[in-house]
Amino acid sequence: MKEGGVDGVKLEGGVRVADKVEAIVKAGIPVMGHIGLTPQSVSLLGGFKVQGKDIDSARKIVEDAIALEQAGVFSIVLECVPSGLAEIITKRVSVPTIGIGAGPYCDGQVLVLHDLLGLFRRFRPKFVKAYIDLYDIILKTLIDYREEVKEGKFPTSEHSFSMNEEVLKTLKEEYLKA
Repeated sequence: MKEGGVDGVKLEGGVRVADKVEAIVKAGIPVMGHIGLTPQSVSLLGGFKVQGKDIDSARKIVEDAIALEQAGVFSIVLECVPSGLAEIITKRVSVPTIGIGAGPYCDGQVLVLHDLLGLFRRFRPKFVKAYIDLYDIILKTLIDYREEVKEGKFPTSEHSFSMNEEVLKTLKEEYLKA
């Protein structure tokens, strides 16, 4: 943790990782749980879809949250679950819940920065609110930068460092002899 500069780790899964969470916590490493849509195992969930919409899958997510709490997590991310389910979990567990596409009843909220800034156009999940659309602005900026570099307009002396002319002359004579 010291080498990586982190204060804790996040594990996806509930009941199936609870024993690992407990062992990590006992080793003195804080753990955040993550249930619902778990991006690292999204292919096992059938793609990027809302989780916990039917009674069996909703119960499983509640049981996952309880198992994580009992294993010692300091908080739980609830991703892409119905808001009513998130409300039940938030009221049922004593650790904070952090929602991403889980409605307003979680203790906190998170959005991926790229989504919040409107940097992607191909896919925008329902739960994402882009507070600004920077896509066109950034694209134009990158095109302008590329063109200025290709045309030799950037960098200029304004964006470069200089050195003593005598030192430069000596170095050129030493290293750039014809």
